[in-house]
Amino acid sequence: MKKFTLFLILVLSALITFSSCGKKEKKTVDGKEVVMGFVYVGPIGDGGWTYSHEQGRKAVEQETGIRTIFKETVPEGAEVKDVIRSMIDQGATIIAATSFGYMDYVVEMAKEYPNIKFLHCSGYKMGENLSTYFGRIEQPRYLSGIVAGMKTKTNKIGYVAAFEIPEVVRGINAFTLGAKSVNPKVEVHVRWTHTWYDPAKEKEAAKALLDEKCDIIAQHQDTAGPQQAAEERGVFSIGYNSDMAKMAPKAYMTAPVWNWGPYYIGEVKKVLAGTWKAADYWEGMNADIVRLAPITKNAPDGAEAKVNEIKKKILDGTFNVFAGPIKDQKGTVKVPAGSALADKDQLSCDWFVEGVVGKVKNK
Repeated sequence: MKKFTLFLILVLSALITFSSCGKKEKKTVDGKEVVMGFVYVGPIGDGGWTYSHEQGRKAVEQETGIRTIFKETVPEGAEVKDVIRSMIDQGATIIAATSFGYMDYVVEMAKEYPNIKFLHCSGYKMGENLSTYFGRIEQPRYLSGIVAGMKTKTNKIGYVAAFEIPEVVRGINAFTLGAKSVNPKVEVHVRWTHTWYDPAKEKEAAKALLDEKCDIIAQHQDTAGPQQAAEERGVFSIGYNSDMAKMAPKAYMTAPVWNWGPYYIGEVKKVLAGTWKAADYWEGMNADIVRLAPITKNAPDGAEAKVNEIKKKILDGTFNVFAGPIKDQKGTVKVPAGSALADKDQLSCDWFVEGVVGKVKNK
């Protein structure tokens, strides 16, 4: 009987241990589980912007052990408020809204839910429980411009762009400055699509630029459509958001890409430690939040060496992408020699640098 009882105890202990291994220990603060919700503007399979944030979400779960939830393809309209409310009903205590167009709605939600911590990507409106975050993507954009500037034969580079907002405008400017640093004859031709995720429309915009004799296609959108258009025409491309080499292997040269994990993990760790405060986060390659994807064999000879030279200067703080002198399209000096474009001016940038062919809305 004693042997049977001992056997039964051992079996029950093993079952309890096995059951415990299958359960994830909840991470709590003040007795409440910490759960992070991610609101995505596109599908997680876009291979671009939303995909990069999704990799950040996975990194959060792996590194911190908290539970996360997400909702993909949420339009930049009032319905995002319902998505946020639903996430809070599911236990979310941190909300990351990952697109500029959510800004005003997130501000409303932050006021409605003062005990929830909100993170808004690429915006500029803050509150006691509302942080903003972005990365200095202009740094790898400049580097990708170097590659494009060295590769073009027609000296005409096409740039398929999403919306006329400062984030996109300053990216075009950084890319153009990089291209012109190695090829002063370069022109960057911009075509707006007013989309973040529309593969067909973005591909058609690239084709229109190719018809204008552009032989390199760059982009600020979430799909590989523009690069696939370049590949079909036998020319070359610069991607965005993530390494898209597999999507246009004969055209793709490199891309400025996002690495959101370090930021998201850092914010969650602050919440768990009870030290979180609303802040404006805007770091660059030094913080590994932005990177230049590996340069492929499609890039021109000497491009990698030149990129590495400037990258080293960016990392050691001796090179600023927006250091003067910088002229606008009319030849007016906007940033004098010896100075650099201030962060506040980058955040409101509504003008193109010399070398860009195209218009900012109402300009």
